[in-house]
Amino acid sequence: MAELAGVSIKTVSRVLNNEPHVRPTTRERVESAARKLGYQPSQAARRLAGNKSFLVAHLYQASDSAYIGGIQSGAIRRCRELGYHLVVESLDAHSGELPGMVERIISVLAPDGIILTPPLSDDREVVDLIGRRGVRVVQVGSMEHEHGLQIFMRDRAAATAITEHLISLGHRRIGMVRGHPQHRGAALRFDGFLDALTAADIELRPHYVTQGYFDVQSGIEAGRAMLSLASPPTAVFAANDEMALGVMIAARDLGIDVPRGLSIAGFDDTPMSRLIWPSLTTIHQPLLDIGALAVELLVRRSEPELLEEIPFTLQIRASTAQVS
Repeated sequence: MAELAGVSIKTVSRVLNNEPHVRPTTRERVESAARKLGYQPSQAARRLAGNKSFLVAHLYQASDSAYIGGIQSGAIRRCRELGYHLVVESLDAHSGELPGMVERIISVLAPDGIILTPPLSDDREVVDLIGRRGVRVVQVGSMEHEHGLQIFMRDRAAATAITEHLISLGHRRIGMVRGHPQHRGAALRFDGFLDALTAADIELRPHYVTQGYFDVQSGIEAGRAMLSLASPPTAVFAANDEMALGVMIAARDLGIDVPRGLSIAGFDDTPMSRLIWPSLTTIHQPLLDIGALAVELLVRRSEPELLEEIPFTLQIRASTAQVS
């Protein structure tokens, strides 16, 4: 392989072990040679030689959400490219045993890095514990703690943008389904919703705001509550796509046409948002890229930025229209 790539054996070893300070062109030559030769490194030998497990752990709150699935897919892809494996552990963020469970995962697996997603990424006790154990950690969706690397998107600004879109369509009676109260991002999205209403001089109607939990069922329940009012909203912004789908189901059950009778917007741009009809206006955050970047920060970059901002994009689709 060294001969094919035109480099020394030591350089090949550095590239295959993802060591820093290798020129990108040199790294690409070695990786290209490895692909041509069909090289598959022995994980056991690598662990013995380098004091690494070549494991990255993703710890997350028990969930079947598309948000978690998207991040995991991106992380799996990047781990595979770098010769690592992703281990996923579903934990109960509300359990008093959470710190002990994290301790056991670190002791048993000895991961080279840990990815935390909300609400675990907002749990100071967990983040501090991982820091004390000397394990690199990436907090997704958080800007709260001193330990670890953080990948974040400006949820508040994104929520403002999507609410402004509804306002631009002439809607003044706008409802919101709030996200899970233990997720910091949910509070930021509500703040952004309020910012847009205030800027447009629209009074907040408390009965237009309902509590959701980032799942379809809570979206259905919130939608039924708002749409059964004597004067229901003409538009609803749900703090994620699953709850937006729930509102859409509630509207269908009540015989309300979307978008002619009700505009609906979500958040995250999960695959479901493009497959349902009408397709969902939403905020796009690149979940696959977030997962891949988290792995990159943990195992590839020797001195990464502490804060990595992910841009958002407003995706306007068929579920929103001018107010009737």
